[in-house]
Amino acid sequence: MSRFRTIKVSDPRFESDHLRHVTVKTPHLKGRGNVTLFIPPGPLISDVPVTILLHGVYGSHWSWVFNAGVHKTALELMQRGDLKPMILAMPSDGLWGDGSAYLPHNGLNFEKWITDDVPAVASEVVGAVTDSSKHFLAGLSMGGFGALRIGAKYGHRFTAISGLSSITELSQMALFVEEELSNYQQEDGVNESVLATIIHHRQSLPKLRFDCGSDDLLIEHNRQLHQALTDEDIDHQYRENPGSHEWPYWEKHIVDTLLFFNEQLS
Repeated sequence: MSRFRTIKVSDPRFESDHLRHVTVKTPHLKGRGNVTLFIPPGPLISDVPVTILLHGVYGSHWSWVFNAGVHKTALELMQRGDLKPMILAMPSDGLWGDGSAYLPHNGLNFEKWITDDVPAVASEVVGAVTDSSKHFLAGLSMGGFGALRIGAKYGHRFTAISGLSSITELSQMALFVEEELSNYQQEDGVNESVLATIIHHRQSLPKLRFDCGSDDLLIEHNRQLHQALTDEDIDHQYRENPGSHEWPYWEKHIVDTLLFFNEQLS
């Protein structure tokens, strides 16, 4: 029996590129949410891992596929033997305003949508996804904020996390959205900061990495996060690469994230 009141799945006859599209109704959104799944071709081993990819502001569940071709990148890596088969689950952020920041606010819980509902979608649609499947979490920009903050907070659920060009503090959302930051404010200020969340949950952190383009408007914030984690002696990987806050950067460097997750499967 589904955990969702309604779940609608695309008809395999009309799917392409091993992509499946799902819409569910969930109390966390008080309405419907969308997830695009990449399901590798061929038989899948039981307990197949799941990588959840979070998009940035203005985006939706299709962003990683149709702006970066991540499904094609993953399949190529799998066919070369560089990446073990895994499901890619790409949800919308809940489609609130210019971006939900993947936080609970305004009576909706965009955080629980990611931690509870998206894994449930994967397990209901893909039989090889089980309670024993490892889960990874990554995202870009606002999605990087969500991935690093949520992943650190729920380290018992995620084996590894990764951020690309990440917002590191809630205040940086003002660089992108027209909604007032007061909409996003949390009762516990720890939830507004990647660094504060990581420090607060330092005893149960998943494996952690993040990267940023050297010409990105968020580069200094990422450098500061890297330095602060180093000062706190918190294990992590950080890389700077040529590039700015744009899809060509994320299309290229999502490979680094996927290979990092693959290392955790060895």
